[in-house]
Amino acid sequence: MHHQPHPIAPDQVLTAAQMRDAEQRLMDAGTDVHTLMQRAGRGAAEWVWRIASGAPVTVLCGPGNNGGDGYVIAETLRERGFPVQLVAALPPATDAAKRAASLYSGPVVDAAEAKGTVLVDCLFGSGLNREVTGVLRDMLHELSARHHRRIAIDLPSGVATDSGELLIDELPHYDLCIALGAWKPAHVLMPAMAHWRQARLVDIGCDTEPGGARLIGRPSIAAPAADAHKYRRGLVAMVAGPMAGAALLASRSAALGGSGYVKLLAQEPLSGAPADLVVLRAPGAMTLPQALSDDRIAAVLCGPGLGRDHQARERMEAALNCGHPLVLDADALTLLQLADRADRTDRTGPLVLTPHEGEMAALEKSFGLSGKGTKPCRALCLAQSAGAVVIAKGADTLVASPGGALAYAPPSPSWLSVAGTGDVLAGLTASRLAVTGDPFRAATEAVWLHAEAARRTGADFTAAMLAESVRDAMCAAL
Repeated sequence: MHHQPHPIAPDQVLTAAQMRDAEQRLMDAGTDVHTLMQRAGRGAAEWVWRIASGAPVTVLCGPGNNGGDGYVIAETLRERGFPVQLVAALPPATDAAKRAASLYSGPVVDAAEAKGTVLVDCLFGSGLNREVTGVLRDMLHELSARHHRRIAIDLPSGVATDSGELLIDELPHYDLCIALGAWKPAHVLMPAMAHWRQARLVDIGCDTEPGGARLIGRPSIAAPAADAHKYRRGLVAMVAGPMAGAALLASRSAALGGSGYVKLLAQEPLSGAPADLVVLRAPGAMTLPQALSDDRIAAVLCGPGLGRDHQARERMEAALNCGHPLVLDADALTLLQLADRADRTDRTGPLVLTPHEGEMAALEKSFGLSGKGTKPCRALCLAQSAGAVVIAKGADTLVASPGGALAYAPPSPSWLSVAGTGDVLAGLTASRLAVTGDPFRAATEAVWLHAEAARRTGADFTAAMLAESVRDAMCAAL
């Protein structure tokens, strides 16, 4: 009997508590635990079947419902004629797991005897809140070493669901992680997500859960209106400092990210700017506040190449006080900590902050936040305190809004770990903010475009090459 598809919200990301609530809603609607376990186990078995391709499979089962899923997986493979054996690390402890174990008709072997090609880890899944130590840790390590390929069901044993932290020494690396029902934060947070090569989702019938986060997916970017002109498409004002390279990178990605006009407000005379970039020296013919008073400006970007001296601080404060939708990045985030509390929190226009880990920790301190908790919780607290959408950058980038919305980026190419790529993301964010006027949407679109540009650039690129690939990423989203 094959698993029948149910309606699904394939992009939702649920904490362990939210996942329990989602399953409870299904049960309240008439679906019992046994049926849910059959859906999960048989759906996961489809992926195990593909990976194993007829090779011997060992299923490691724990005492809980994740172990119960393992019994269902093993029985499904046995029914199909697969060479499968099961290791029961501990006896089943829940009613659902006991029933699943009673329906398994294949061989059960001791861990020391188990050999095969594929190991299916059903020892512990999501919801684990304690370290995996002693005999169980050693069993997982030894079985992992004796199997060429490894598959984790829901999450590898030894991963904290909501934070992605490791609860085991030397977590094995997995070929596949199969999420059950919904993605969990650990599927898109470091260090956990570095421990598998790919991840897949199995539907068990969960509907969209209230308050759940989501994965950032491909945006739907429309072509400009038939009567569009450069101002209607969005004017981005780039507040530059003495380091022109970063400002030029950000300006280039902003220009290719959909805005109709990018104006670079330079601090010093600028040479080497491309012919299609408008450069205005401010101060010069006009002061920076005067230049930023243009009502046609749809978004302002401040930070890349800004510097941190008193002139940089004055330029950042001019951007902060101009009233236009604003993106603060790089040096501007450091200078923001020095600004008056009223200037930081009394803005009426949309604000987007783009901190990496060090910048986020410093901002948390300046806003009187503890900096404790998971990365999603920290980002949400900072967003609320600052009244800003926060792009918490890193290998596990996420976007948080002051109202509590949360979106996770799927894994991006690790080739992005090169100087200047943050400037490209900042330019993209400002461009999408100018086009959409919606800071959360702009942030998520920019994050997706940034990763897609990296995928299309290939291996071992520079930030300038990445900026040029923004055009290809935009084409992919049309």
